Amino acid sequence: MAKYNQTWVSEFMLLGLSNDQKSQIYLFALFLAMYLVTMLGNFLIIHLIRMDSRLHTPMYFFLSILSIVDICYMNSTVPQMLIHFLSSRKSIPFTSCVFQLYISLGLAGTEFFLLGAMAYDRYVAVCYPLHYTVIMHGGLCMALAAACWAAGFLNSLMETIITFRLPLCKDVINHFVCETLAVLCLACVDISFNKIMVTFSGSVVIMFPCSLVLFSYAQIVKAILRIRSTQGHHKAFGMCASHLTVVSLCFGATIFTYMWPHTTSTVELEKMIALFYTIVAPMLNPVIYSLRNKEVMSALRKALGGISEYTNKLKTPI
Repeated sequence: MAKYNQTWVSEFMLLGLSNDQKSQIYLFALFLAMYLVTMLGNFLIIHLIRMDSRLHTPMYFFLSILSIVDICYMNSTVPQMLIHFLSSRKSIPFTSCVFQLYISLGLAGTEFFLLGAMAYDRYVAVCYPLHYTVIMHGGLCMALAAACWAAGFLNSLMETIITFRLPLCKDVINHFVCETLAVLCLACVDISFNKIMVTFSGSVVIMFPCSLVLFSYAQIVKAILRIRSTQGHHKAFGMCASHLTVVSLCFGATIFTYMWPHTTSTVELEKMIALFYTIVAPMLNPVIYSLRNKEVMSALRKALGGISEYTNKLKTPI
């Protein structure tokens, strides 16, 4: 039996983004602001969809699920990172690291599959508008959402086991969170096979939804080109623009991290890419879906109008 120079790792030290105390204060303020904007934006979208009956459609059902996933994803990593900016000892217990990796990977996988389901919804809406409500009925939407959660966390379980079944000789993670490739670098043994398995796992989670998105939008473009009126073109493209923007942001950053040859990238660059899909993308999602969506903006104006009317009533003397 092979023996390794291994000690039991009870906790990990995270190197984070910077060693400079002053820089960490600035980063804390920046990421706290981004965290609060993300929470506010996603909770606002969930509230608007819940309160406005015009938004009780499959597209907005999936959008509300996406907002829930983004809220949970941010809370799986960002609060710990904010605490570490203000503390001298940036440690995380072994079990917490395992849990964080499992939850964050599961939520990321769920989001990718959910974006694929949303692309299918747009495909049905554009290509089969007369049968849309029949095809995208409530039961199918619930089943697709459940399948997205199940697939995301099943893949996460496999990747987490692949990562933490190895004997670990080091306890310093060169990252700001417990990230798969960063943890694998702590192993005492050759990790070539594990990297291949992680890449394969990531490819399934990324490429299957991405293929569904590409197929859906190929059919959508064909359908749009058959529409003769310019107004019809704008309406069809408007239905898909927000979703396509979010897809490009999420898939682009993750493909670079997990499928780009790591010999050509640095650890610091990988951290920057990880920051993008960990913090920036969840913050931009509600902004993209609200500013580029007339129905969401109409629901927001209606909600603000109701608040203003209620405030005026309170100010009116009896």
